[in-house]
Amino acid sequence: MTGRDHPGGGRSQALAGRERVHPDRPSWAATVIPDDIDPLPVITAQATSRPAQHATSERLHGIDRAWHSHGWPPERAELRARGAAIRRETLADLDGYLDQLQRMVESHGGTVHHASDAAEAREAVAGIVQRIGAQLAVKSKSMATEEIHLNSHLESHGLEVVETDLGEYICQLADERPSHIIAPVIHKTQGDIHALFQQLADDALADEAEALTAFARVRLRQDFAAADVGISGVNFAAADTGTLALVSNEGNARMVTSRPRVHIAVMPVEKVVPRLTDLGTLLPLLTRSATNQKMSVYQSLLTGPRRDDDPDGPDELHLVIVDNGRRRLLGTPYEEVLACIRCGACQVACPVYRTVGGHAYGTVYGGPIGAVLSPLLGDGEHAAHLPYLSSLCGRCDEVCPVEIPLSDLLVDLRADHQDRRGATAERTVWRAWAATWSRPWSYGLLRRAAAIASHLPARLQRALGPARGWSRGRTLPSLRNAGALRHWIERRPGRDSRGDGQRQEDA
Repeated sequence: MTGRDHPGGGRSQALAGRERVHPDRPSWAATVIPDDIDPLPVITAQATSRPAQHATSERLHGIDRAWHSHGWPPERAELRARGAAIRRETLADLDGYLDQLQRMVESHGGTVHHASDAAEAREAVAGIVQRIGAQLAVKSKSMATEEIHLNSHLESHGLEVVETDLGEYICQLADERPSHIIAPVIHKTQGDIHALFQQLADDALADEAEALTAFARVRLRQDFAAADVGISGVNFAAADTGTLALVSNEGNARMVTSRPRVHIAVMPVEKVVPRLTDLGTLLPLLTRSATNQKMSVYQSLLTGPRRDDDPDGPDELHLVIVDNGRRRLLGTPYEEVLACIRCGACQVACPVYRTVGGHAYGTVYGGPIGAVLSPLLGDGEHAAHLPYLSSLCGRCDEVCPVEIPLSDLLVDLRADHQDRRGATAERTVWRAWAATWSRPWSYGLLRRAAAIASHLPARLQRALGPARGWSRGRTLPSLRNAGALRHWIERRPGRDSRGDGQRQEDA
């Protein structure tokens, strides 16, 4: 018996026992981001002090070395250039391609909904599920639905929503956001997942990968059969055919888009591409950069709802196209970020992301792409500080498969942030610092003050003047060796006693 046979097919089996799970995560890693989230320096300090973060950092560093140490071989460099060109061609006439996409989707029997912001997108999806009286929805992996905070909204309307990607399912049970665009639980160990699943299981589970995946598979399959609605994202949408392309390695996306009687696909505006043939460039480019595969295990191409002679597929297909601040970037230098294909390569390559983890960004998107995109989408004052969470080393530029100049965009966002703040006080402080360090007498006085302060307990050092605010969430450097380099230079044999830095001439 399936959800198609029984509308409102019943409670989720995958989420049974969820109330027994005790989340073990800080508030800033929760599915719902708190309104009073701590300042970024405080979060990053807490993140780096978490016991598991070092292991995650080492794991990400190993992946980066394995995937990115060889650069772009000639054949892949050519593919990269073609992919970058396709993405810019799309952005040059984004509205035109979106109009064409809508015409083609509707010609195949689908329905297109446009949402200017996250609230409109949530309401569009909620309206569909309420109209059909749905009680259970299964979802495949989608960062777009994370961005619009869809799950909590649907749950508030009485719908049970089940994440069916294994990583997303683990995040849902643990009440956490995905920490990586492609690998949602890259921050967790097998032991963490075993402990989580054991809270749901009636019997003892083996701490083995096969046993854990089998446990999840059995629970999820029952929901596939009972669900009224399937909700997915869209990796690419071909304007010339109205085809939606989804890639996955687990097969859950095919179940989500074919078993329930209604399929709802949520897509940011920039996911459209001009031609179906462009997938021949973009799909291998995406999968190689995302998971180091030549091609993912499953590629699903969906063109309209089920026809009369189709053996499976949904009775209804709804495409929700979300703007959420993206169109206003067109024609500006920030338009470049819309070329992103959500591979997550910049996250793996970024030394800051590897050090603090994805949750520490305090937004849906972490890493370099999140530090650019989140402020541009208007994710609040917290997001405005994300461009500073970068060393500007340029590794993100090097690995990006569509040649987005992320480091340049981060610098531009920093400048914009300073202009908005009108940081007169900050500029005054820096000018005073420059004046102090450019005069020998004041520099020497400051050095002596630092040497004296070095003998105070660290707690008191952090309470002194400017250090009070700066050291909240940052490690105050040791002052015990202040001036040591200068002392060493001054005491080197052969220096002129006048201290002018010239060696004495040999007699």
